[in-house]
Amino acid sequence: MSKSNELKSDIEDLNSLLQQAKRQKSKDLISIEIRRLQTELDTLTDKNEIKVTPSVQRFGPKVYEVKLNNYGWDQSDKFMKIYVTLKNVHSLPKESIACDFTECSMDLRILGLDNKNYHLPIINLCETIDPEKSNFKVKTDLVTIFLAKKTPINWSHVTGVEKRIKESKEPLVPEGKDHELKDPDSGLMKMMKKMYQEGDDDMKKTIAKAWCQSQDKKTSLGDNMI
Repeated sequence: MSKSNELKSDIEDLNSLLQQAKRQKSKDLISIEIRRLQTELDTLTDKNEIKVTPSVQRFGPKVYEVKLNNYGWDQSDKFMKIYVTLKNVHSLPKESIACDFTECSMDLRILGLDNKNYHLPIINLCETIDPEKSNFKVKTDLVTIFLAKKTPINWSHVTGVEKRIKESKEPLVPEGKDHELKDPDSGLMKMMKKMYQEGDDDMKKTIAKAWCQSQDKKTSLGDNMI
């Protein structure tokens, strides 16, 4: 048996073990070994393709890695649900689809779908989950991941990063400050002052230059009116 075939057989066996594993630590160790063997297989395949001549037929099509960025989500009191739509994903054998969970992340891998390996890693989840109770199901053209919530609370976002970005977006002119609403320049000045105080040297130079130019224009308008 060739080296590449041995690696493929090892990967298949490990994928079967991954489906049977119960403890998260075992799943993590098996997943690491699968990725290591997959990398070794990819490297070996690339080398063989470089050496191949026009008179030699290559063994099988090349498999491409595709990172998934689009997914849908929904939630209940017990689960945050992630929806991944892929045509014909239901036709794959069970061992070709795996999802690893930690308290703050999930990692979905779909192998060999139309000569592509799909990967959806989501790290830094918005809230903590229970890895042991989390799972996934495959239906027609769809993989649904069930992230078991540790506490039955509503998630505002899927990831903590999205939540922090949302919370950091404050209005430039806070509501309720009538004097700033009546005088837009007041709110603008406050914003520029904050940017000047928090900015680096280049930012301070830019703001100072804009301020001087603004004052020069006001002075010029005043002289023309006299």
